[in-house]
Amino acid sequence: MSQTTSMPVVFIGHGSPMLAIQDTDLTRSWEEIAQQIGKPKAILSISAHWYTETTAVQSSLKPQQIYDMYNFPEELYAKTYPVHGDAQLSQQVQELLKEHNIQVDNTWGIDHGSWAILTHMYPEADIPVVQLSVNSKLSPAQQYELGQKLQSLREQGILIFASGNIVHNLSLISRDGSNPDLAWAKEFDNWVRDQVVARNLEQLLAYKEHPHAKLAAPTTDHVEPLFYVLGATNEKDQVKVFNDDILGGALSYTSFIWR
Repeated sequence: MSQTTSMPVVFIGHGSPMLAIQDTDLTRSWEEIAQQIGKPKAILSISAHWYTETTAVQSSLKPQQIYDMYNFPEELYAKTYPVHGDAQLSQQVQELLKEHNIQVDNTWGIDHGSWAILTHMYPEADIPVVQLSVNSKLSPAQQYELGQKLQSLREQGILIFASGNIVHNLSLISRDGSNPDLAWAKEFDNWVRDQVVARNLEQLLAYKEHPHAKLAAPTTDHVEPLFYVLGATNEKDQVKVFNDDILGGALSYTSFIWR
């Protein structure tokens, strides 16, 4: 358990699904973060890869592992992360978000936005995981407000965990192993990082007004998990930035932990 009175909140900038079976500086940083956090009672995961038109939560005690990636080596598809769900946590989330017309949906499962990271953080797969969807119909301000309703879970030993990317433009990412210096990507990533550190919520929730927002997030699914976890934090939390880096010019690994 964390040394503080409540569990931290984490936003992880995730990369290739191949990281699930690799040992890199990035994956080792996830291991280190987990060691700092300790062992939570359960994990509420908000992954960019479960992007829905409603607010949905899982209730399955044995959620399926989703291999939502294509044309990767067979070794990756053989990787398992057999976590259990948590009916009590699911019910709590439903109660906390009842004003948001939350629905139970077990047609999805634990996707690689969650398991590819958690397999490094908690490799024993012995911590229950419940996924909460990212509602595409909500504005950043509404997603933040929804996240605020989840704050009380932290006092119960629940780790609120989000996975996405501040900069996520796969059409412009370098595929040849080079890492071009794309000024717009660095400027946007640095701007978001600075606003998070300063807790400048007004600017963050209006991020689409930034001149590079459309390039950095041509689809908004990967940046939106950030607003959920921002809502789950408070002014007393200290934020730490880690993995402040960009892959292939257009995929940001920048991550945050609040505690």
